[in-house]
Amino acid sequence: MKLISICPSNTELLAYLGLIDQLVAVDDFSDWPASIAKLPRLGPDLSIDMDKLASYEPDLVLASLSVPGMEKNIEELKKRGIPHIILDPQSLGDIAEDLLTVGQACGIEEHALHIQMEYLTFIGDMKKRATTVSVTPSLYWEWWPKPIFTPGSINWLTEISAIAGGLNEFRDVELASVQTDWDDVLKRAPDYILLAWVGVRSDKVKKEVVLKRPGWPELAAVKKNHLAKMEEELYCRPSPRLLEGALKLGKMIHPEIYADLKLPDWVTNA
Repeated sequence: MKLISICPSNTELLAYLGLIDQLVAVDDFSDWPASIAKLPRLGPDLSIDMDKLASYEPDLVLASLSVPGMEKNIEELKKRGIPHIILDPQSLGDIAEDLLTVGQACGIEEHALHIQMEYLTFIGDMKKRATTVSVTPSLYWEWWPKPIFTPGSINWLTEISAIAGGLNEFRDVELASVQTDWDDVLKRAPDYILLAWVGVRSDKVKKEVVLKRPGWPELAAVKKNHLAKMEEELYCRPSPRLLEGALKLGKMIHPEIYADLKLPDWVTNA
C-alpha cells in the first residue's frame, strides 16, 4: 500500500506497526523515526498541500482530529474522494484501538493484535508497579508558558502520571487542557514541575522563564531540583511513544520501582 500520514502521531503509530516502508509522504512536523528523513514533505499538518498529496495517489491517508484545526484537511480529503481514515486518540486506550484500526485497514490485523496486546501488557505492568509506591508525588505539567496551559483530567498525561506513580496536579479539572495562572500553581505547590511545551523542542525550553515568576523560586519543587524539561515528542503527541515517556517519568520519580522495567522490543526497534 501507498500510505501518507499528515500528523506526527500517526507517523509514529505506523512505525510501531512496522509500516514505515509503505509511507510515500508525510507532513512537515513528522520527525520520527529517523528513517523518514528523506520522505517528501506535504507542508505543516494544518496546511497540507492537497494537490501534492493527491499526486502520490495514496491508497490510504491517515488524518487525526487530535490536532485542532485538522478538520479542513479532512474536508478536502472527502471532497477529492481520497481514501482516508480519521483517528482521534485522547487516551492510552484510544491509542490501543487505533493500532488495531490501522492494522485492519492495512491488512495486517493479526500483527496489529500482537502489538496491541504488548502495548496493553506494558501499561498493565506499569499500573501494577504504581500501586506499590509509598509516596505519590503531585506533578504539574506545563504545556505552554504564557498564558499557562496544563493538562486536566481528560488527558493522556493524567494517565501517564498515574501509571508512573504520580498524580497530575490538575486532575480535578474536567478538561483536556486547562488555562491557569502563576498564582494558582504556586498555591498548589506541586512536588514536581515538568515542562513539555507543545511544539517546542526540549533544548529550546527555558527554565529561566519559570524561575522569573513571583514566588516560584521558593517552591519546594524548585529547591529540590524537581524542575525538569520533558521531551515534547514523548508527552504531547497521542502515539505509542507515550509509553517511552511514561517509563522515563517512572524512572525519574520512582527509580527503585521502575529501574528494571524495559520497553517492549517493538518499541525499541521501531
